Amino acid sequence: MSSGVWLIIVGLVAINALYVAAELAAVGVRRSQLRGLAERGSVQAQRLLAILDDPQRLDRYIATSQVGITLGNIILGAYTDAQLTPWLVEQVSWLGPATARIAVLVVVSIVLIVLGELVPKTVALQSPVRVALVCGRPMAISRLLFTPFVIALNRGTWAVLRLLGLPTSRHHHVHSPEEIDLLLVESRDGGLLEADEQERLHRALQLSRLTARQLMVPRLYLDMVDLDDRPEEIVEAVLATAHTRLPAYRQSPDNVLGLLHSRDVVLRLTAAGDLGSPDSLLRQIPAVSEHVSGERLLMLLREHGTEMALVIDEYGGMAGLVSVQDILTEVLEDIHDSSSAAQPKPERLADGRLRLPGLLRPDETQEWIGVQWAGEAETLGGRVAELLGRLPEAGAEVVIDGVILTVERVERRAVMSVLATPPVREEEGADDV
Repeated sequence: MSSGVWLIIVGLVAINALYVAAELAAVGVRRSQLRGLAERGSVQAQRLLAILDDPQRLDRYIATSQVGITLGNIILGAYTDAQLTPWLVEQVSWLGPATARIAVLVVVSIVLIVLGELVPKTVALQSPVRVALVCGRPMAISRLLFTPFVIALNRGTWAVLRLLGLPTSRHHHVHSPEEIDLLLVESRDGGLLEADEQERLHRALQLSRLTARQLMVPRLYLDMVDLDDRPEEIVEAVLATAHTRLPAYRQSPDNVLGLLHSRDVVLRLTAAGDLGSPDSLLRQIPAVSEHVSGERLLMLLREHGTEMALVIDEYGGMAGLVSVQDILTEVLEDIHDSSSAAQPKPERLADGRLRLPGLLRPDETQEWIGVQWAGEAETLGGRVAELLGRLPEAGAEVVIDGVILTVERVERRAVMSVLATPPVREEEGADDV
């Protein structure tokens, strides 16, 4: 058999590999990487980016790959059957034509799967940008050659989908938050991100799942000003707190009229010698529902041009105060500001126990004690009260999955802190014996 036959077979396998690699690279490549190359003047990156940004062109690109793979397989199968089967019968005299045809089919299929499918697929997934750029020009030529086939196949596909009652949406290069989270983990494992960077990006993705109620500083921890107090008492309250902006109310803390800024108070005292009417110093503050998401909350704060908002519960009462700093603290744990300084933080004690704030959320509690509870409560203190079935008192104990939770401190009928005693491991108990 001439070397030309083997070259044609190798070429057909290589063509199949090209289309497989082009398809997977187009699906797996990241726009951000292509955009960087395009901005640096890469023509191939600019062309590929234009395809990925256009669902119709991306449809044609994927269809071109599928047509190329299918035609390549058909041609390879027919050619190897016509060329290799007679040759094999001549080389192995005891093989009949039918047996030789099956042997050729098996061998060619194995070669095609390994060299024409698995190898290019692996290369494309490992280096999607490089592969996509290399395949750009051959795919451009193929799109011109296969245009009639692609149009016919796409229309046939849409017709079948409509008959089945399925949506005919085109290909979109979109990642869900969960997929982005997985990409962040892979980037961390691959050394592209530090562990703390990955954690911060993960927390940023969770903002859409957190509500204003979960991000706010609860009313219990707020320093507030009663506008019905005497001016001297108001000045004393402003100067006594570490906070610069205090919610000011009249008659009831649920009736907040605005924010009183310590700087405004000091300037008034300096200029006039007394406070005068505190109402004239109040700054407007927007109110948001306790159920609004963290992502939406940021948009609302930006729209109002303010850094703080009142959080209103479903009964119309003031549940707490939320600020941009609270949101940043959720993303960047090491960021602290005066509005959250009064809130206690988890603490590991010398005897091995943990002192946990009663306001800790379920996901935050899990990070410390390794237990994810199921219940209606949104805080650790609420879960303790839920299990007790009554208002908690100092010293009350509950057990969650082997972790003993002891109420340490209660203020205004709310659990302020809990002592968590982790379960004793069997290995430790055996060592003690």
